[in-house]
Amino acid sequence: MRHGPGWCQNREGMGEVNFDGLIGPTYNDGLAAGVAPSQRAGSTTNPKAAALAGLAKIRLARSLGLKQAVLPPQPRPNVDWLRRIGFTGDDERVLRAAAEGDGMWLRLCSNPSSMWAANAATVAPSSDTRDGRVHIVVANLQHMLHRAQEAETTHSVLSAIFRDEARFAVHAALPAVHQLGDEGAANTLRLQVGERPAVHVFAWGRGAYARHAASRFPARQTVEASQAQVRLLQLDPARVLFPQQHPDGLDGGASHSDTLALAHGSLLLIHELALRDVGNVLTELRRRLGSALQVALARAADLPLQDAVGSSVFGGQFYTCPDGQLGLLVAAESRENAAARGYLDRLVADGHVAQIREVDLRPALRHGGGPASLRLRVPLDEREEAALGGRVIVDDALEAALVAWVEKHYRDRLTPDDLADPQLLREVQTALDALTQLLALGSVYAFQR
Repeated sequence: MRHGPGWCQNREGMGEVNFDGLIGPTYNDGLAAGVAPSQRAGSTTNPKAAALAGLAKIRLARSLGLKQAVLPPQPRPNVDWLRRIGFTGDDERVLRAAAEGDGMWLRLCSNPSSMWAANAATVAPSSDTRDGRVHIVVANLQHMLHRAQEAETTHSVLSAIFRDEARFAVHAALPAVHQLGDEGAANTLRLQVGERPAVHVFAWGRGAYARHAASRFPARQTVEASQAQVRLLQLDPARVLFPQQHPDGLDGGASHSDTLALAHGSLLLIHELALRDVGNVLTELRRRLGSALQVALARAADLPLQDAVGSSVFGGQFYTCPDGQLGLLVAAESRENAAARGYLDRLVADGHVAQIREVDLRPALRHGGGPASLRLRVPLDEREEAALGGRVIVDDALEAALVAWVEKHYRDRLTPDDLADPQLLREVQTALDALTQLLALGSVYAFQR
């Protein structure tokens, strides 16, 4: 394959750091139309148990050899946004007014959605970019109000971590308009075989000026946003594909392509309803990457769409076993669903992975998702990792400190009525202020400035 002038080649020593989103103190049931598991409702939650479950997942991932880092949660309830939509007065009056009626506005501005860090941004490793830096584009998440609130703080946090401009470029979110809906890395895949250049797959659900065929749930990612990402990430256009998400997959609750597809190196796990014309997409990937590309295609006849989505079977994290073979960490419910279990068993039988481990994230992921949902993958070499700002790479000492932080600051019972309590807002700000000091990030939140 020919490469455009100025593009870097793959380098030795490239690793990967998984930035997990810490689950915030207002962990509660939110609103996320278009993600089928999120329709499950309940009125009382346990933020402390959820956050500790997220940290237990990090502990397990580290024990499997994965490099883990953390992203702090966002301030919630988001009283600044409530004021932007017309609620006035001091914090107490704003919270009480937003709680009136069905409390929709308060719930939307208290949602813990930043924990799904796979949506936080899109990342291109330095080996793939024109200027040889790691490029990161913050997602605007403009389609859902509870997520559209995240971009400004996400940009602030990522800028504090990836502060070395000689090695990193953190781009602000695309304009939050209908034509540029961007859902972050959850709609991208990166595949690489041997020394061949990597191929980036940017899946999209709709075009800004074209109707899409899905009818039950909205398509969030636009092809125009994906094209803008490629420009900002400084990727070679010759190494990019822009397939459309399958309308039936969207209508089945797979709002993001990572609900039905997962890639690692030369291995692609994918459901036939992940992408429209999936056969042609796979043919093109094989043409670009060669016969060594491994594809584990799930047919709807063997793995029905509702089972694939409901079990989060494609929401796993790969890890390297001591003998160098691949392992896969999956949500416990992936093994409890017969069809999903059959697909996972075939991955082992066909030699794609050597072992499969399970983690029970249901205390943390009442709204659905697997272990990969909580993390943003960032490929880094050793020098880039050493250049990270703050204290975000998890070691034993930081893990213990984070557990102690949760134990000190989180409630073990939270009801919808509690969201209107100004004391909760004060507790959250105290907790996050302590966290930014623990992580040495500086004043990344608006309330700290």
